[in-house]
Amino acid sequence: MVGTPLHCKSPNHGPRRNGLRPSLIVLHYTAMDSAEAACARLCDPEAEVSAHYLITMTGDTVPLVPEDQRAWHAGAGEWRGHSDINSRSIGIELDNRGSHPFPEPQMAMLETLLRGIMDRWAILPEGVIGHSDMAPGRKVDPGPRFDWPRLARQNLAGKGNSQRATADPTVDAFVTAARAAGYTATHDIDLLLQSTRLRFAPWRKGPLCADDMLLGHNL
Repeated sequence: MVGTPLHCKSPNHGPRRNGLRPSLIVLHYTAMDSAEAACARLCDPEAEVSAHYLITMTGDTVPLVPEDQRAWHAGAGEWRGHSDINSRSIGIELDNRGSHPFPEPQMAMLETLLRGIMDRWAILPEGVIGHSDMAPGRKVDPGPRFDWPRLARQNLAGKGNSQRATADPTVDAFVTAARAAGYTATHDIDLLLQSTRLRFAPWRKGPLCADDMLLGHNL
């Protein structure tokens, strides 16, 4: 964090509702041309968006909103049957357009930041999710290029279910498995398939198959 060229405190935040504490960390990409542009937007009162942290591609971390406050990063969605994800989470924006890999300095800083947040708030690895996990169809970040298995190997994200189905699954079986894994925001099979594949198998195409029941990182 020392020497970061960006300094901004976002006014876009408020108290967490109903006495909620952070139990989730939601990862995003900025989808903007630069960290400077993203920082400006996240600190613009008219934009009405924010996050707790922005991590640049060079590994600098920009604190934007205090962790005990409710930042405006998640929007409409649900995880494990709970809504108002903003009150339940800490949001981290990664400087990335969504079209290129996440560089090593950025990933290394993300790992350091995650360890600190998870320790301070007793957040479990299963509580580290992507924007696409809690808002299927509406959001796709942090996208197919994000290295979820890298985080899972360090217990910085959930490993999930590693038991592959022995036969072709039914739609009902897949929906049940997805909901058990936390994907409760929609019952739509296409959206569920898109979101779970973004997280666990971004290279996979085609209709539902037995490997889609492996809602976890094959480590």
